[in-house]
Amino acid sequence: MSEGSCGNEPFALRVLGDSMSPEFEEGHIIIIDPDGRAVSGAYVLAQMNGEYIFRQLHIENDRYYLKPLNANYPTLEISGFSDIHGVIVQRAGRRRSERKHYD
Repeated sequence: MSEGSCGNEPFALRVLGDSMSPEFEEGHIIIIDPDGRAVSGAYVLAQMNGEYIFRQLHIENDRYYLKPLNANYPTLEISGFSDIHGVIVQRAGRRRSERKHYD
């Protein structure tokens, strides 16, 4: 583990793009647990071709697939659990652009 690394502690990321809409919209904050249990149907953070990708895991006949919720994106096959870097355990919405001020 490199210096400054968060190790196996949960961490947050902002959703970019629309591949996981409508459940996860662009701008939502997701909490990832690196030690979470990746089971079929879980939302996971995986690594493919040197990039991180957020998708729903599907396991069928000992094959592992990363499926987007938006049908405009392809389902991708991965080699297995070694490509998965965490499980999404929580989602928060966008921050409000307006703030109420109280005197």
